[in-house]
Amino acid sequence: MVETATTLFEVKDKVAWITLNRPAAMNSINPELRWQFSQHLDEVERNDDIWLAVITGAGDRAFCAGADLKHRAREANATAEEKAHWQQLAAQTHHIAKRWFQPKPTIAMVNGHALGGGLEIALACDIIVAADHAELGLPEPRRGLVAASAGMHRLPRQIGLKVAMGFLLTGRHMSAARAYELGLVNDVVPLGELKSTVDEYVADILRCAPLAVRATKEAAMRGLDMPLDEAFNTPYASSSVLYNSEDVLEGPRAFAEKREPKWQGK
Repeated sequence: MVETATTLFEVKDKVAWITLNRPAAMNSINPELRWQFSQHLDEVERNDDIWLAVITGAGDRAFCAGADLKHRAREANATAEEKAHWQQLAAQTHHIAKRWFQPKPTIAMVNGHALGGGLEIALACDIIVAADHAELGLPEPRRGLVAASAGMHRLPRQIGLKVAMGFLLTGRHMSAARAYELGLVNDVVPLGELKSTVDEYVADILRCAPLAVRATKEAAMRGLDMPLDEAFNTPYASSSVLYNSEDVLEGPRAFAEKREPKWQGK
């Protein structure tokens, strides 16, 4: 376990667990958290021993309440040294919302409210599992802001234009149950069952060959921007890696030998 001033990071059994750890501020995003979160995501991408990542928030009130508006309010009166520090962190930050094709699966374990930038983090993940008391929304217009970390673009793509505009233009929240009805959330469960439900997704993903999972994800995500025939006929880099791997032989061999496959990820 690596504990920073704003996050927790643990890798266990091929899974990276990233916790946004500012519960007193509803895990809202300040420059330090944004930068540290980016560092953890970099580690997920470059570490071959990590096959997937789970992102959550500390406590049971909030997954992430978005930008730390109290911090923003004091930015104007910050010292030159503070401003330079924040600018340096920003220059070194690769936000999850701009990681358009993350190669490895990501799961958002939404333990409480996911609002503004918090929902944008969840929207950038592949799977969302939410506690039943959670609320989700992009309330930025109520603060004179916009959901600039791709929330304005991802939400219409994920729940449909008219429904999305109903939330985007009003700043309204949706319940976890409503998010499930709209197909935004995969599962809604009581808070006490949240971790075990995510563990089931993790276990099932780990039963699959990691290279096959990455090839599937790349083709599915990149293909969304293409006509069907083009998506089908396009060569994908991760598929080439898969078809030249040891795992592509291990799967059929294990099936024939009636045993569990031993994936190498190479």
